[in-house]
Amino acid sequence: MRSVLPGLALAAILLSSSHALAEGKPLPPPASTAVPTVELTVTMDGDKPVCAPADLRLPADTNVTLHIVNRTKDTITLTMAGQFEKGRVLHTDGALFHVASEKGYSIKEGSQGTLKLRSIPAGEEEYGCTSTRNQQAPFRGKLITTPAAG
Repeated sequence: MRSVLPGLALAAILLSSSHALAEGKPLPPPASTAVPTVELTVTMDGDKPVCAPADLRLPADTNVTLHIVNRTKDTITLTMAGQFEKGRVLHTDGALFHVASEKGYSIKEGSQGTLKLRSIPAGEEEYGCTSTRNQQAPFRGKLITTPAAG
């Protein structure tokens, strides 16, 4: 019994430290105390999804509520370079689910959901909306993050 307790203690330490490493370091405070809400709507043009706005503008390094409305009969996967990684997603609500690659979120057909997230640093990245029925014809838009007003 005496030799088992130190082994269990060591196992607990190793498990807790690997869990902490997997989470990464916490995000710094947001650049602004405002929490804007931005809506992204998905429709179809033939068999290709169309996301609006095409130029999605968010304040950089800020907590944002992204309300996603899927008006199609397909499940749509939303991808944004770096936005859904490293603890940037703070909360999800509605018909959203994280895709296995951890680089996107899918929203079920004819539904809506909300992502509360910390936006990426200032810059421009491509974002995409892809239908699960036609992955060869994704919509490509631009995610533009600008320094927060304060």
